[in-house]
Amino acid sequence: MGYYAYVRSLLIDHSLNFEPDWLHANPSFTEGRIDSQGRILATEYTVTGHLDNHFSVGSSMLWSPSMLVAHGLVKAADWLGFNVAADGFSRPYRVAMAASTAFYGFVGLLLAFDLAKQYFEETWAFLATLAIWFASSLPVYMYFNPSWSHAHSAFAVSLFLWYWNRTRAERTWPQWAALGALGGLMIDIYYLNAIFLLVVGWEGASIYNRLLHSGDRKHVLSHLREHALFAFMATLALAPTLTTRWVIYGNIFASGYPPFNTWTWTTPKILAVLFSADHGMLTWTPVLLPALIGLICFSRNDLLFGGSLILAFLVYLYCIASFTNWDGLSSFGNRFFVSFTPVFVIGLAALLDNLAKRIRNPARALMLTGLSIAALVAWNFGLMLQWGTQMIPARGAISWPVMIENQIIVVPKRVVNDLSAYFANRGLMMEQIEERDRGGQGQEQPAN
Repeated sequence: MGYYAYVRSLLIDHSLNFEPDWLHANPSFTEGRIDSQGRILATEYTVTGHLDNHFSVGSSMLWSPSMLVAHGLVKAADWLGFNVAADGFSRPYRVAMAASTAFYGFVGLLLAFDLAKQYFEETWAFLATLAIWFASSLPVYMYFNPSWSHAHSAFAVSLFLWYWNRTRAERTWPQWAALGALGGLMIDIYYLNAIFLLVVGWEGASIYNRLLHSGDRKHVLSHLREHALFAFMATLALAPTLTTRWVIYGNIFASGYPPFNTWTWTTPKILAVLFSADHGMLTWTPVLLPALIGLICFSRNDLLFGGSLILAFLVYLYCIASFTNWDGLSSFGNRFFVSFTPVFVIGLAALLDNLAKRIRNPARALMLTGLSIAALVAWNFGLMLQWGTQMIPARGAISWPVMIENQIIVVPKRVVNDLSAYFANRGLMMEQIEERDRGGQGQEQPAN
């Protein structure tokens, strides 16, 4: 349902009728949306008669090539006599969707790595990429929950920043148009990604400031035309989002999420977002702390790029801290910040490069870095296992003593069996996890 429903309904039903998706959804989604007779509740429908699908359409746009291939293969298999349902729910479609998500996440990491090595030694850019890949929230949304939008968001932001940097010295009109289209795609996938447009805004402000002080009004008008083209192409690329909002809600500006006037703008929960036991970004994924420190190092060398990334992070943090569900509900870490994957790669690469220069012993720096990253990855994988198998609750705050005891004592005993179950019979394992989550069985008790 949600993100995936767009591509499935358009491909199979040739409409935006999401009723089959709602009826096929997992129990935690259907509870409160479907009655005991299996009928969708009237409250689920909007004024246009469509189901209230507030999820963004961008992920379905990226899934569509692999889904078309899967649909063609299913049709061919049916012609050959194999009985595979061509309904968008059968295994070939889900495998295509999941593999596509992993692919986009990986390409996003490649772009982030290439971006980081433009500024720092390739070794540190590579190690920073590995650390963010496996020690942040990203692997959960690349491999465990691939039907969510976060891996696609990391890809789109990486692509936008990579192309901005590649054309930074001088952009042609076609390049301005392409950058605007990439900005629109980034927002199609995740609305708050609009904050990354601050990178272009910061760049433009510095250019206009310099030109106005020099009295060069001719080039001011030229840059205004370029930025107008950028804005036009970004808006044009938002057509899928605006169209789906119109069809579902009858208003291109209706997101389906809680309106801004319900957000707690005057009392943002900034410290909670960063440090809370309820999916705090830095407490759940500590690798992001050195990454943020590294952004400060980076900004000292490149105020335009580094400063704009810091500004984007602070504005994004303020927005998430003001959001009603700032903890991401059932989230691993704070999933909203997966969008910052390339930013974290750059920041961590900056810090590693800076520390290596201070140590002045390449072999020692490499050994210390490798051991630190290995420890962070191992910790993250243990926490993912706890979260994914409900050793700690998927929703709400966790108990730090219980979590730490699990990490040290329980996880090493369970890791082989649980990983085997994940790869051998993932469907059954997910059903059991889902049932525990619905029944409130995800208690913070160490397993024996």
